[in-house]
Amino acid sequence: MTAQAAVSRADRFFRRHSVLAYFLLMFAISWTGALAVAAPALLRGQPVSKLSGILMFPAMLLGPSVSGIVMTGIVSGKDGLKDLFARMRRGRVPARWYGVLLIPPVLVLTVLYSLKAFVSLEFSPNDFWIGILFGVPAGFLEEIGWTGCAFPQMSSKRNALGAAIVLGVVWGIWHLPAIDFLGAAAPHGAYWVHFFLAFTLAMTAMRVLISWLYVNTKSVLLAQLMHVSSTGTLVIFSPRVSAGQEAMWYAVYGCALWAVVGVVAARGSGLEG
Repeated sequence: MTAQAAVSRADRFFRRHSVLAYFLLMFAISWTGALAVAAPALLRGQPVSKLSGILMFPAMLLGPSVSGIVMTGIVSGKDGLKDLFARMRRGRVPARWYGVLLIPPVLVLTVLYSLKAFVSLEFSPNDFWIGILFGVPAGFLEEIGWTGCAFPQMSSKRNALGAAIVLGVVWGIWHLPAIDFLGAAAPHGAYWVHFFLAFTLAMTAMRVLISWLYVNTKSVLLAQLMHVSSTGTLVIFSPRVSAGQEAMWYAVYGCALWAVVGVVAARGSGLEG
């Protein structure tokens, strides 16, 4: 097979299986980047340091952003890229949709103050305000791929709500290389699996809410801001608790988010079609 034929065959595969190709490329870039950061410690047989765990995130962020742009260019060409960048600048939407950005901080604080009142004072919210800076690169880079590329293609082939849920589960799995360095109780030790499941529960619900925003506004920018609000809120307010307590409060927060999803769906979310 000539090089030209191989390229043509790959191009047909990408176009025919665009969502699968996006996921394969995205995971390859993100997880390879995470492995490169962790490799020095792993080769020495040492545990990955917290600093290395934190440094995994910038490397992983390249996956969704680069894959989203590359796959959009392959599938839709220059016009598709122009449309993607236009959706990333679309800020003129009704003001009520900006109000949705308050859901993460309101819900996190409600959950934590409730746990503080009825379970333990240890659930007092933190006030690490510089934590919002962690949310900015995550939100603006990741959503290029998740909302700008993957979700529109997935929702064109199936129910939008189902597409959002599937994408949310994939989003949770994407965090696996760095999951032990998320939250204030890292590393999570024996509660690693508990935390991962609670985190994925919450992030899947958050993905549905981000998709709801996008379906009703067609604004990738608003999806990016919602992601910033979500990640920034968790970094700012996460309490200094044990690993088991952190898994528990993330699970409660996830259930609270799903309750909001239920209210949204009951009132007509636009995700049904």
